Amino acid sequence: FLLQRCDQLQIRPTTSALPVTTNGPLPLAGKSFVLTGTLLGLSRDQAADLIRAAGGNVVSAVSRHTNFVVAGESPGSKLDKARDLNVPVLSEPELRALIGSPRQHELL
Repeated sequence: FLLQRCDQLQIRPTTSALPVTTNGPLPLAGKSFVLTGTLLGLSRDQAADLIRAAGGNVVSAVSRHTNFVVAGESPGSKLDKARDLNVPVLSEPELRALIGSPRQHELL
């Protein structure tokens, strides 16, 4: 809702980390993501915003209901749990490709 309202008011974010607009498709709609480790091209907040802007949901813990884990450097126990539960693990470039971000390689 907030992104739609900002778009209506023609308020644009100053960072280009959010390439998905609310007027476009929501490729992650209904999908649940967990972030773990240090991402190289995005802060955790930026990655979470990117996922939410594409219709996804960011949760803090891995469970059998988690659709994807996005793993960066030094991921820790969340990666182990994802592997134990057979949850697909994505890198940051794979996340960007899933979303269809036109800047998927630019920040890396």
